[in-house]
Amino acid sequence: MVALALAIGAFIGTLCRYGIGQWIGASPAGFPTATLSINLLGCLFLGWFFTIVLYRIRVSPAVRIGIGTGFTGSFTTFSTFSVETVNLVRNGCAGLAAGYVLASLIGGVLFTALGFTVAKRQSRRAKEGTAA
Repeated sequence: MVALALAIGAFIGTLCRYGIGQWIGASPAGFPTATLSINLLGCLFLGWFFTIVLYRIRVSPAVRIGIGTGFTGSFTTFSTFSVETVNLVRNGCAGLAAGYVLASLIGGVLFTALGFTVAKRQSRRAKEGTAA
């Protein structure tokens, strides 16, 4: 069951990544805007999801792995980030590459923290609503 949930999550994550990447498109300046946006959104989602699962709703291990590892793992991509960074450097855009690395790392941590914060607030509000 876990393997099936993982495969379904990965399939959906891949389709979402492709669709959003096509929708955002390539930056005219050569900056990998689509990958950065997708990875930051994935960080936000994963922080939110695991906090909601911890504090608000219970899901089976298969669902947690299917969404957390399958969906988010295939939606975000470290390998594309790495290739794009190397390509920026090889094309003489070392400053842009450094900016991309910093934006990805710092942004990823900040977006994950934002996901945690949003989910914790939602969980508190849900508890307050049920306690009334």
